Amino acid sequence: MHRFLIEVPHGGTAAACARAAELLLRTGSHFLTHADYGCTDGVHKAWIIVEADSKDEARNVLPSELRSLASIVRLNSFSMAQVDELKRRHEG
Repeated sequence: MHRFLIEVPHGGTAAACARAAELLLRTGSHFLTHADYGCTDGVHKAWIIVEADSKDEARNVLPSELRSLASIVRLNSFSMAQVDELKRRHEG
């Protein structure tokens, strides 16, 4: 399994924010009911982190109305050893 960040943009009106939040909350999915939003800071997007086998599987967690809007990013982390290896490969 991999971790994915799902970013779902929506319009900047109060109605658009409410609609996006309602669509996610009504699913009852643990992932979607714990979405984070940027609306109160003027960034009209929701962010969700899920574990899935593929980007398509991660996208399918969303209600169908939001799938085409979403951006899906596979997440990774680095150890210091991996950073050192990356630097070695790019330096020479």
